[in-house]
Amino acid sequence: MIANMEHDWKHWRLRREDSGLAWLDLDKAGASANVLSSEVMSEFARVLEALDAAPPKALVIASAKPAGFIAGADIEEFSRLDSALAARALVERGWKLFNRLAAVSYPTLALIRGHCMGGGLELALACRHRIVVDEPGTKLALPEVMLGIVPGWGGMLRLPALIGPAAALDLMLTGKSVDARKAKRLGLADDCVPARVMASAARILALSGAAKKPLPLKERALRWAMNGPARAQVADKARAQAARKVSRANYPAPFAIVDIWEKYGGNALDVPAGDASSLDAIFSSPTARNLVRVFHLQERLKAFGKDSEFAPRHVHVVGAGVMGGDIAAVCALRGMTVTLQDQSVERIAPAIARAAKLFERRHKGDARQVRFTLDRLIPDPQGQGVARADLIIEAIFENLEVKRSLFADLEARARPDAVLATNTSSLRLEDIASALKDPSRLVGIHFFNPVPMLPLVEVVQGETTDAEVLRRATGFVRRIDKLPLPVKSAPGFLVNAVLGPYMLEALRCVEEGVAPETVDAALVAFGMPMGPVELVDTVGLDIAVAAGRALAGEGAEPPARLLKLVAEGKLGRKSGEGYYRWVEGKALKGADEGRAPGGLLARLLKGVPGRQGPAASPPIPPGLAERVLAPLLAATQRCVEQGVVADADLADAGVIFGAGFAPHTGGPLHHAGSLARYT
Repeated sequence: MIANMEHDWKHWRLRREDSGLAWLDLDKAGASANVLSSEVMSEFARVLEALDAAPPKALVIASAKPAGFIAGADIEEFSRLDSALAARALVERGWKLFNRLAAVSYPTLALIRGHCMGGGLELALACRHRIVVDEPGTKLALPEVMLGIVPGWGGMLRLPALIGPAAALDLMLTGKSVDARKAKRLGLADDCVPARVMASAARILALSGAAKKPLPLKERALRWAMNGPARAQVADKARAQAARKVSRANYPAPFAIVDIWEKYGGNALDVPAGDASSLDAIFSSPTARNLVRVFHLQERLKAFGKDSEFAPRHVHVVGAGVMGGDIAAVCALRGMTVTLQDQSVERIAPAIARAAKLFERRHKGDARQVRFTLDRLIPDPQGQGVARADLIIEAIFENLEVKRSLFADLEARARPDAVLATNTSSLRLEDIASALKDPSRLVGIHFFNPVPMLPLVEVVQGETTDAEVLRRATGFVRRIDKLPLPVKSAPGFLVNAVLGPYMLEALRCVEEGVAPETVDAALVAFGMPMGPVELVDTVGLDIAVAAGRALAGEGAEPPARLLKLVAEGKLGRKSGEGYYRWVEGKALKGADEGRAPGGLLARLLKGVPGRQGPAASPPIPPGLAERVLAPLLAATQRCVEQGVVADADLADAGVIFGAGFAPHTGGPLHHAGSLARYT
């Protein structure tokens, strides 16, 4: 028998069984997902007081929401913090409350189904046991580093103690999540069970009185070493790994996490004011404010398409090149039946092979799921899927007349209610749509390469695009878990329109004698994920030339060296040589030949402990990054002024998530505004 306890709690519900087991369900009022707001946390303190007065035999903490366990702290409240003192008070409240939970006399268990993020995982770590439900939606993470802050409610103390410092630091420094099965393998969860038995499993474990199963002797010895004699070495290695991806100047949080674990036992409150890893320094840093801004920008993009119920079951993709094939693969991954058309089965085969590798990675080697997903991806050289498709996406080469002819044929064979979409990156929708009897049916759905990795998709509205067609296209982008950005039809739309002048300025610097490696180093040090010269090589030099105005700008000619390389057939990564030589997909750069792209920043940071390699590169000329970025900032502002995007915030969101603009700056226009305020 379960008795509901009468309390004046708004967000928590306590139930007691005759067995002595108590169930505590979190159901944040007025919200679709549980977050640990100040009101929820204050109420939790009152719950613990009630349980102290009448201790249960054991306590299971669960969620009453269908949408996961706990999404973390309330980001809205965090955004409103107006001082480092207020931020410290927020950390202190959570630290003390979860320490109190960890110290209760009765066994506690967190029953985790769905997302368990940030403060939600820190609450679960304060429990004696954790059971995770074996479902795709169950994800556990401490993603605070993605907001430029640290997991200060006990995560830096309890996670390393539970799963070992190496695995814990990896999770905390990347913010990446683990699924239910990996949580069990890591020792983060005591058990991983199907949903149908989760309540029984939680009841049995909570009431068992069992202590946590001891680790094998070898593992215990390793943990002891890493938490003791080898602590400094573990910390140095973690710092070096962080430095290979980011700089402390731009991203202080990952380095602070290592410092707080190594020197202060995971207690951020013990770090003295003035220390670079102190809460004052972290919470008052521009990076933290800007990364929270980026979070809100991402949430705004996610909101687009929510008013659409369009959920295509059958997608037809025309063009099995890299873009078309990957678009088809992503749709199949999301449960859609996809027919993929090209001139022959032989042309489609490489796309299927690439998709199979993607499916193996995403399904973590589950052969059964890989087969099911591959079965949804159907080669269709005759285009028979056109007549059945809910959505048809054209992804062929950039030739206006060929596209016009194709869409005239597609319109004649497609269902009247099917959405017709083009993945064009540079042509005007109005010019393509003029071949249709009903031009209002055409919308742009512009993906970025590599499609499986890049989150942004531009949803392009032409002058004749019907509003309902646009809404359905936006809804489709959300169904495949991408971020839709509404843009108006214009040369290059937003992302390519700003990248063109940026890449051109970089190539002009090379034309003037600056080494490509130096140009790239300057922009990677600024915070870009890849240098602009390497980006040109990756995109393809022929595509850069063909982009014409989008790259060269009004009245300008592409640089002479670029034209010469194209004439020689040196097209960049795809041909093996461009501005760089490429081996096994990696650009060879001076003394770092053979290293992967992205290792460049690590080369600039030779001083980090444990880092080995050749001598540092020549110094970067002052102002080089600013010079190369200036045309990008100007182009982004023009896109706002011309109405390509609705406002500056959406422009910042598009350039961050579509072009990889340094997130720690808050976006190009936000960055430009910051520069103006301080000059």
